[in-house]
Amino acid sequence: MSITSISLLDRIRRDSDAQSWDRLVSLYLPWIDNILKQAEIAGDDRDDLRQDVLAVVCREIGSFQHNGRTGAFRRWLRDIVMNRLRNYWRQKQSRGQRFVAVELETLPDRIRELETIWDCEHDRFLMQELLKQAEPAFTQATWKAFCLQTLDQWDATRCASELGISVNAALLAKSRVLQHLRTEAAEILDEL
Repeated sequence: MSITSISLLDRIRRDSDAQSWDRLVSLYLPWIDNILKQAEIAGDDRDDLRQDVLAVVCREIGSFQHNGRTGAFRRWLRDIVMNRLRNYWRQKQSRGQRFVAVELETLPDRIRELETIWDCEHDRFLMQELLKQAEPAFTQATWKAFCLQTLDQWDATRCASELGISVNAALLAKSRVLQHLRTEAAEILDEL
């Protein structure tokens, strides 16, 4: 993605930029799905809830006001997901359907549990998504050198020896990938 001073959310709100929407959806749809799985929502219902969440985001993002604090968008999106879950479980209950994940009496506790999961695991999950999206931008050797040094915490000498490259090449590979990730993450993690 090209470097730009306009934030992802600003582009979405101002221009309804398709590329920016695709970027937001590619980062957050897997996370939303993860939360819905942890809420023990069945496949077809999970698909419906994902679409419902995205429809609300699409409809409401124009009125979203970022308060300047890190995580404002993340909390806003979390509230949408939790409200959709509440509605889903209440509708099931009103139809007399029994379901495994939660009974109406335990709904507040289950929502708090899912909010805790959302808050605790969000950044790790988003970083994993950024890593997945960044990998194709690099050669296999560059990516492997980066992973060995950052994720596996090998020193550059050991990495270079393992890959049959110079120490300088190992350090350069790590630096190139980190710079790419910083550029990608700067636009997303600070405001989201």
